[in-house]
Amino acid sequence: MYINPIIDDNFPDPAIIRAADGWYYAYGTQTRRAGVIINLQVARSRELVHWEYLGEGLPEKPVWARLSQKIWAPHVSEHGGRYYLYYSARPDGADSLSLAVAVAEAPAGPFVDSGRPLLPGPGFTCIDPMAFDDPATGQRLLYWGSGFGPIWVRELAADRLGFLPGSAARAVVHPSVSDDPDDYHRLIEAAWVHCHEGWYYLFFSGDNCCGPHAHYAVLVARARHATGPFETYAAATANPHSALLAANAHWRAPGHNCVVTDAAGQDWLAYHAIDPRQPTFAAIDDSEGYSRRVLLLDRLEYADGWPVVREASPSWQPQPAPAGQ
Repeated sequence: MYINPIIDDNFPDPAIIRAADGWYYAYGTQTRRAGVIINLQVARSRELVHWEYLGEGLPEKPVWARLSQKIWAPHVSEHGGRYYLYYSARPDGADSLSLAVAVAEAPAGPFVDSGRPLLPGPGFTCIDPMAFDDPATGQRLLYWGSGFGPIWVRELAADRLGFLPGSAARAVVHPSVSDDPDDYHRLIEAAWVHCHEGWYYLFFSGDNCCGPHAHYAVLVARARHATGPFETYAAATANPHSALLAANAHWRAPGHNCVVTDAAGQDWLAYHAIDPRQPTFAAIDDSEGYSRRVLLLDRLEYADGWPVVREASPSWQPQPAPAGQ
């Protein structure tokens, strides 16, 4: 059995993979921990519940963002024994963020940036990257997006350090134009793609991750092809407030998920949320009011062609744990 959270410290925007060494590795957004700034948080586990904090995975900031304290939303994938980190950072002297890529020879790093931005802003549009190799076509795809724009996808080059020459970005999900303050789809971000029984599920989040008025949830769309067309669950149910996972009295603003599969083949949704009992922490800018987002885990099921989480909200009581190695 286990009980949420599985990491009771600020660990936003989680991405979890199972590496070739048999360990699960979790990666999180830049934070301040015990007074030290960690650019890329890394932890590892044998069974997705008990985590060993490994600390810094990106010890040197990119040369084009030496002053940046906004290194966000890492995604790591393994190919040919090398580990590719996609993330976003604010270039020195810029008001926007850029996508970036770094490489390591081991899952915990150290990752070394490629030396240049992968894709620059504008604004907050170039954040939250997720790399996905399409099993049907072999295409190396990168999803990203936020900043009140769409979620995009574009094919990566063979070396995974840039986009395929001649390729173009394609919008796969658009934000709503609603004035309804309860519509999670007004701002969308945090793409994660997962295949299950012939469907490509695009998990994403909206609308406001942080702060005293945080209003965030995990949303989902599906398609028969990795690049769409995608149908959102909200459109399928004709309910703009539909969410796979939304807040309850115990956890606020759940979102920015990944999907990870345990040793028994069961899928799990890992994501961050705000604990109302300790909602803020001393962040990098010394702000005591910045949202403290801890790491949660819940079982992912499928019904009528859609993923579901029990009660459509985060668990707060003891639950059966994932299968160990």
